[in-house]
Amino acid sequence: AVKQLWGDGDHMAEINDMMAEQEAISGEKAKSVCDLFHDKAVRWQLITLFLVSSCMQLIGVNVVYFYAYNVFIEAGIPPAQTHYVSLGVGITEILSTVLCVSGSSAEFLSAVTCVSFKFLETTLMELQESHSSELTADSFSWVPYCSVALIFIFILSFGIGPAGVLCPFPTEIFIQSYRPAAYVFNGITNWIQLFILGLVFPFIV
Repeated sequence: AVKQLWGDGDHMAEINDMMAEQEAISGEKAKSVCDLFHDKAVRWQLITLFLVSSCMQLIGVNVVYFYAYNVFIEAGIPPAQTHYVSLGVGITEILSTVLCVSGSSAEFLSAVTCVSFKFLETTLMELQESHSSELTADSFSWVPYCSVALIFIFILSFGIGPAGVLCPFPTEIFIQSYRPAAYVFNGITNWIQLFILGLVFPFIV
């Protein structure tokens, strides 16, 4: 199973870690969310997970998703073609998932995450510039499609970078008995923060 997941190579160190963890938690039941809060041994892991999850909300991907349709319309994309653009967003997400799965090594994820953050920053700056400058669809026919391409690049960079790191993050910092509770906490935290962001952001802009 390990070779099928990670390919050929020497994976004895990982297998030994799995066996050691299995022996350490032998007979121990899965912890609840309350146990996760009460156990001081995992306090820093819990704080780290909360901070990483909170910072993910501030990257800007939720704003891009919320206002993508408005960006397409204001950029000059005809309303009859916006559903094709929405389909492209979904295909971009699938592509980012495939890229994450195909390169699951630690070195790959580390390198891609650093590069993706730079792409996220650059893409947002260019997207803002394209809408605040004098470049309009009336002047240049390629401007609307440039805005669409920037959104696609932003979503792809987010998918293969920060999003690809956050999903397995609880698995990496918690032992097996705490992982279900950690994923529940992470999901609740994400949805609460997303709800708050959705309420507050329209008043900020």
